[in-house]
Amino acid sequence: MQIDFIAPAPFDRINGGYEYDRRIVAGMRALNHEVRVHELEGGHPVADTAAVASARQCWQSLPRNGVVVIDNLALASFAPLNAELATRPLIVLDHHPTGLETGLDDVTRASLIEVEKRLLRHARLVIATSQATADTLAAEFDVASERVCVIEPGTADAPRSRGSAPDGRGAVELLAIGTLIPRKGHDVLLRAIARLPDLDWHLTIAGSARPDPDTAVALKSLAADLTIDSRVTFLGEMTGEPLAALWQQADLFALATHYEGYGMAIAEALKRGLPVAICGGGAAGALVTPQSGVVCPPADIDQLSKALRRLIFDTELRRSLADGAWTAGQSLPNWPTQAARFAQAVASVAD
Repeated sequence: MQIDFIAPAPFDRINGGYEYDRRIVAGMRALNHEVRVHELEGGHPVADTAAVASARQCWQSLPRNGVVVIDNLALASFAPLNAELATRPLIVLDHHPTGLETGLDDVTRASLIEVEKRLLRHARLVIATSQATADTLAAEFDVASERVCVIEPGTADAPRSRGSAPDGRGAVELLAIGTLIPRKGHDVLLRAIARLPDLDWHLTIAGSARPDPDTAVALKSLAADLTIDSRVTFLGEMTGEPLAALWQQADLFALATHYEGYGMAIAEALKRGLPVAICGGGAAGALVTPQSGVVCPPADIDQLSKALRRLIFDTELRRSLADGAWTAGQSLPNWPTQAARFAQAVASVAD
């Protein structure tokens, strides 16, 4: 089967959505499908002139056979090609509607929602990465349920996190993983944990500053203003062995996200047996059981602070939730299974 997969450049960018794309493409290639990746230049998801030109050039270069998959992060670039999208078997991979990103002005938000809603009509199938996203597409974007297929991300096998100290003494190491953008709610997390000066803790935030340098600077300034900068470490984008070491040394995963299409970092934490304290925006809370962590309302600094206090103070509670996280994590699907499901979905719309 021939598949043309279109996503914003660079395809090797490190974050949740791109990781999904790379893993699915690699998995389908391992199943002997021919997958051609097309990387669009320009700005995304708010398409600039370069993005629109790149999308047009890409579309005109596609062969007439095979299925086209467009990552919805690149979808707005195809707005001028509205009619042309109906000429080929089209699938849209929707991580979450881009107009629901936190921090957008009202005009940009409305524009992204209108474009995505209009272009999704041409998709024979929309693959959502969570049931929450599928429900949103049905309720707010007029995508009929029979045109939506939910294929959650996979989670790779990983060793159980051993924590910062076997005896539970010393500072509790909290780990937050997420790009430094408003949607991830790192400011909420900083404000919540700043209320706990009497407890022994250290927070590491691992995430790229490249997509939004202003937010990255503001977060570091906020930590200083809250007088917790000596207890918070910003590490930037982490991969490979350094990231694996962070997971191993952590005692607790925390993320105050406003919205997640799935929550890959949360799944990674559960897979490693880390208890979690999160804000349950979008699909984030669906992964967490009462036995594996605490889910607070989005932007609720008070509730998140109370949850963090209990988890940092109570070593036995943390250990119990770690066992529950490990159990929950082992039931998560792997990448080869999800890639096979993705390939089956593509085959269902092939001419």
